[in-house]
Amino acid sequence: MAYDLITMGRIGVDLYPLQTGVPLAEVTTFGKFLGGSAANVAVAAARLGRRSAVITRTGDDPFGTYLHQALRDFGVDDRWVTPVPGLPTPVTFCEVFPPDDFPLYFYRRPKAPDLEIDAHQLDLDAVREARVFWVTGTGLSEEPSRTATLAALAHRARAATTVFDLDWRPMFWSDPGAARPFYTEALRHTTVAVGNLDEVEVATGHRDPHAAARALLAAGVELAVVKQGPKGVLAVHRDGDVAEVPPLPVNVLNGLGAGDAFGGSLCHGLLAGWDLETTMRHANAAGAIVASRLECSSAMPTPAEVEAALSAGAVR
Repeated sequence: MAYDLITMGRIGVDLYPLQTGVPLAEVTTFGKFLGGSAANVAVAAARLGRRSAVITRTGDDPFGTYLHQALRDFGVDDRWVTPVPGLPTPVTFCEVFPPDDFPLYFYRRPKAPDLEIDAHQLDLDAVREARVFWVTGTGLSEEPSRTATLAALAHRARAATTVFDLDWRPMFWSDPGAARPFYTEALRHTTVAVGNLDEVEVATGHRDPHAAARALLAAGVELAVVKQGPKGVLAVHRDGDVAEVPPLPVNVLNGLGAGDAFGGSLCHGLLAGWDLETTMRHANAAGAIVASRLECSSAMPTPAEVEAALSAGAVR
């Protein structure tokens, strides 16, 4: 049976301080969580009842073992999560200064194993058959992951729904200025593009949300989703349907992971065949719920939690 969702890309261990408003140098206690955008999106979709899997790689170490178990516990298939001998599983620390300051510190040296995904090791039949396939901009930042990502997209050939999470992390690129041609190539093979204002600007050269959405459609996608932070989300479909949805009121504890919750809910709505505005409202609510919680993966909401937030008109 085909998967509802297969994601491909980043995974790691998130170490979040259990003390908020405290500089990292002074933090004494941390919580350990599964992290990485591709893994988090798969978890978010699984929480909403979808059959999901992730294609990625870890170190051959205890943190890698932990990530396998965490994925299974969340109901995400880990059959395509493989070890890379000699490379450590990535670790990410953050600082938590609500409501809008959450610095991240990535430890992905000498190289992150998830950038060692090889095209020759992909189950291309499963990729093509998945109802939704999700890739990220980080996967384009280095070889062999870049070639593997583009090969998977080309083989899928825009079958069903193919989502490109623009996922711009300039620190992962040896030359950030070289990113746009690879983004352009990926957009040729995708049906949905998702990104915040910084990310759409990297992909299109436009920061204005409506101009960026038009540029993404011109690049080949059918649906452009532009996340505007406090201004909500803009979604524009090639058929002319437009939805601009304000954010759900929330007391932000940790904004990290909200975008991944949004992504998992977006996939859920697309799979369910919801109209554009309903899909965006649910995705917004899922993101707001995670923003109100400290962790990311284990904070992903259930359908009942999303419905409760929408009914209340806020996250409480």
